[in-house]
Amino acid sequence: MSASGPIALFLDMQAVERGASVHTLEAYGRDLADFDDFLSVRARSIADAQTADIRAFLAELTDRGLKSTTVARRLSAIRQLYRFLYAEGRRGDDPAAVLDGPKRGRPLPKVLSLDQVGALIDTAHARAAEPAPSPERLRRLRTVCLIEVLYATGLRVSELVGLPAAAARARDAIMVSGKGGKERLVPLSEPAKAAMAAYLAARKEGGLEASKWLFPTSAEAGHLTRQHAARELKDLAVAAGVSPAILSPHVLRHAFASHLLAHGADLRIVQTLLGHADVSTTQIYTHVLDERLKSMVRDLHPLSTD
Repeated sequence: MSASGPIALFLDMQAVERGASVHTLEAYGRDLADFDDFLSVRARSIADAQTADIRAFLAELTDRGLKSTTVARRLSAIRQLYRFLYAEGRRGDDPAAVLDGPKRGRPLPKVLSLDQVGALIDTAHARAAEPAPSPERLRRLRTVCLIEVLYATGLRVSELVGLPAAAARARDAIMVSGKGGKERLVPLSEPAKAAMAAYLAARKEGGLEASKWLFPTSAEAGHLTRQHAARELKDLAVAAGVSPAILSPHVLRHAFASHLLAHGADLRIVQTLLGHADVSTTQIYTHVLDERLKSMVRDLHPLSTD
């Protein structure tokens, strides 16, 4: 078994059995290639590396000044690799099984307040209502559609930009293809449906009716890129008086989830809407609420101290 062989087999499994994206496969490939290079200097290979070799690699990563999150990600890739090799019978042991990752606190997601989201939506609609040349009007209506749909559904930005034009004609919900090709049904709010309908009508006037995508562009993929969508939202933030540094498509996804939970939504329902495979991923939003409750008690309780 060559040094590159185990990595190639592992990446094939991730792609075929787990539907890993290109970006995920590239990240695994980089992390494991770094480990492979380290082993070669020690006259070792992935096939015969021991627990001490992995510990030495992690120590070197720390000596390089890498963040604990990066070290933890490399260890996660190594663990998954050896778990796979052991399950496939290509190794008789799992040298990574006994290792603990670096201690790290889980960062809380950035969350917009209701007032900030309201300012963004109001500004988007006000700009779309102003007289403007046809291409600019279409762009502004697209921005309205982006923010209304993002906040109404909590979609990942990759899911949003890849929506088909048929989504704008949905009555109550849309079918979304998420990570690993898993599909889920996401309800639509009335403002989101109205925003999509207005944008689709403007698209028709602009001669873009034939595109199968909801957000067609001349990009290679045929639709709006994630980066372009993020830039449009940051431009909107500036116009709305919201710091562009705190706004991104993913922050709107966070706002969708935390605002639902703050108003009494069930955690399992929010998990389903977000497309999280594990409810523990969704639980991070309850920590955001915990922090807000702590702040409220600290600031408002009559017996709190300065």
